[in-house]
Parts: sequence; C-alpha cells; structure tokens
Amino acid sequence: MTQPLSVQLYTVRDALSADRPGTLRRLADIGFTDVEAFGFVDDADGLAAALRDAGLTAPSGHARLLDAGEQDLERIFHASTTIGLGTLIDPHIDESRWTTREDVEAIARELSALAPRAADHGLVLGYHNHAFEFSNRIDGVSAYEVFADALSDDVVLELDTYWVQVGGDDPVAIIGKYGDKVQFLHVKDGDGSHNDKRQVAVGNGIMPVREIVAAAPDAQHVVELDDHDGDVLQAVADSYTFLEGVRA
Repeated sequence: MTQPLSVQLYTVRDALSADRPGTLRRLADIGFTDVEAFGFVDDADGLAAALRDAGLTAPSGHARLLDAGEQDLERIFHASTTIGLGTLIDPHIDESRWTTREDVEAIARELSALAPRAADHGLVLGYHNHAFEFSNRIDGVSAYEVFADALSDDVVLELDTYWVQVGGDDPVAIIGKYGDKVQFLHVKDGDGSHNDKRQVAVGNGIMPVREIVAAAPDAQHVVELDDHDGDVLQAVADSYTFLEGVRA
C-alpha cells in the first residue's frame, strides 16, 4: 500500500520559527498527514503537542547520532519516542570520514551497533545521504555503496535522490540495488547543482521524479527543499500536488 506523502520540516524552518502552530496547520491543509522532524530533542513535548493539535504525525525524524555522547544518545532516544517516531535517521556524518574503505566501514559498524539500543526504545535507525558519499569513490564504487553494503540488516536507508544525482550517480539504479532497504526517499528537485537556492518545487527541475517514485513505490516519499528562492510553502504545496498526481 502506498504510504502517505511526508515533508521534512527543515524545509519550512523559518515559517516554523515564526509560527509553529500556523505552519503545521498549513501543511495539514495542503494535505499532509505525515511530517519528518528535525531539531526536536530540546522541545520534544512541545513538538508532540503541536503535531497533535494539527492532526499530523511524525513517523521519521533526523538527529545526529554518531556525534552524540552517551548521555545525549539517551536524550535523543527519549525525545524520539515522545514525538512518536518509528524511524530515527542520522542526517549527516562528517565528510572527512568518507574517503577510505576502513573509515566508511567503521561508520557502518558504529551505526549498526546502535540499532539494537534503538530497538529497545521501539525505534529503527536509518541514514540520510548528501552528495559527497557518492562523489567520493573507493575502489571504483561510491563511498555510499561501501557503507550500505557493510550496514547491518536492521539499519535502513533514507535516500536523498537529489544529492545522489548531484554526487554523480543514478538514483533509480541505487534504489534498484538496495531494494527494500530504502525505506524513505527524499524527493527534491532543482537544477542539479550544489546551490541549495536553485532547488524548486518537485516536478519543476531536472530530476526524473516519475522514475524515482516508480522505483520505490513502497518507500515513504518525503518532500524536501534545503532552500528555495521564493515562497517555500507554495513550493511545498506544488510538490504535493505534483507527487499526488504521479503516485495516483
């Protein structure tokens, strides 16, 4: 069954800072029932209440795990359960660690080692890529593939399809390689450059969105714009309309 569309709340971070209840209601009015949380650890109770009031749920969320100390990890796990996450995703591991096979396989081991602890809190762990994991090559393949191949089966992938493309790989082929391990897709669009401001509503850029969505019909499709030179909420609404048409 097709999962509901989601939206990464980082996309509307400025609007959330100005008016969290109103922004969440606007997302619900667009048609979203699911969102992806970020920066929630220090205000988990507040976000949980705001989501509830807007009729939204957050099945996934981002928090940096491998950079966290022991005490912070427990805070992250507790905050994740407070807002009702099912999947907790590390959104960024420093680029300097992605240059050698030894370092990349160590990242996979470290994240895999946290998965049973997360499971004790009812959480699945995941990882979200940028471009550098693909542009960095190790023995003829991307650092990302070295990482994904070394991950334990209980860690899932959130594939940011735009950054795969910017990093020089084919997102449809990567989805095909990793299959059901890809549980979430960041669906974004733009001119294919590193310039976040050149990102646009899904369907208005260079990305093969229809093929990407068709390659992972059972994953949750998460709308995201890292930045946008215009009304970002309108871009989110346009993305929702386009993707609902594609997925129909």
